Amino acid sequence: MVENFKISARQFAILVILFSIGSSILVIPRIMAQEVKQDAWIAAVIGIGIGLLLVALYIAVGRMFPTKTLVEINEILFGKWLGKAVSLTLVFFSLISTAGLLFYLGSFLTTQIMPDTPIEAIHILFACILIMGIRLGLEPLARSAELLFPIFVFLFIVLVASIFLPPVQFKLEYIQPVFETGIKPMIHAVFLFTGTFSLPLIVLLMIFPVSVNQPKAAEKNFFIGILIGGICLLILIALTIIVLGADSSAREAYPSYHVARKLNVGDFLQRIEAIMACMWIITIYFKMTCYFYATVIGLAQTLNMKDYRSLTLPLGMILVSLSLLIHPNVVQSATFDKEIWPLYVSTYGLVLPILLLAVNVFRKKIHQK
Repeated sequence: MVENFKISARQFAILVILFSIGSSILVIPRIMAQEVKQDAWIAAVIGIGIGLLLVALYIAVGRMFPTKTLVEINEILFGKWLGKAVSLTLVFFSLISTAGLLFYLGSFLTTQIMPDTPIEAIHILFACILIMGIRLGLEPLARSAELLFPIFVFLFIVLVASIFLPPVQFKLEYIQPVFETGIKPMIHAVFLFTGTFSLPLIVLLMIFPVSVNQPKAAEKNFFIGILIGGICLLILIALTIIVLGADSSAREAYPSYHVARKLNVGDFLQRIEAIMACMWIITIYFKMTCYFYATVIGLAQTLNMKDYRSLTLPLGMILVSLSLLIHPNVVQSATFDKEIWPLYVSTYGLVLPILLLAVNVFRKKIHQK
């Protein structure tokens, strides 16, 4: 079961931009700095290029059955029972990803902005907003993304401009020497960047192309969206390095947030970290809604349910519980992000689409004979 209404290609592009930036806006500068220090921006450039290749792969999967979601494609190509089993693992992946993002949100707010607020309260309140958005449907979500996107762009421009206004807030020598790190750390950094930035886009095949009213235009906008999202992250990574330096960026839990806290424009505009917090909450909300939408719709289609809305509340309750259990502490969360997550997301973001394409080619050859 898929909703009857569709979103425009422009709305889909905005969802791609917000999804690709998502949680990365606060944590990716630290991860990159830890791996390749001042060469973090180089790893990001390579990662953006790989992201464009992955988008081409996802578009190829979408073209096979343009009126079907990823879950339905699984059942067509793998058969009913194996397809349902694969789809259930995909649903679990989406649910775990949503819970992880909810944990990051609660952890950030309780450590940086509202230390006296119980993390459970933040998780429950945000989960309620998430459930409300999914119950209203994809079209209202896309429209709200369209309304909030200009605010995100404005805040991003203000943040970047503040770094270049006098007094100068950065030191270009922080990004020197270039290419100091070896090939192996660079490859690992690119893998980590791709695992956070572009591989999770596989869940958007629950929306694209089946729920987009202009599939051809949406294909072009898919590339444009990932490119814009990548450039935003590249700018943030580079600015974090030239303002804080590689060592400080690697030590800070949220280096880009710390950059906003340090900014001082003419002794008048100071401590504008709220801008970074607002940007992050906007992007992480829409990344969570895309994951949760994939979870709910995927489970409804796997179980052959006519209406997905009855699943939103119970899955929302499971989501809150998972978000409190998934990471016992911040240290374990950081270890999971670097050692387990890239391999886990590669299973669905790389292996699954290649396998689907291969099975489809094999089926066509069998039918031709």
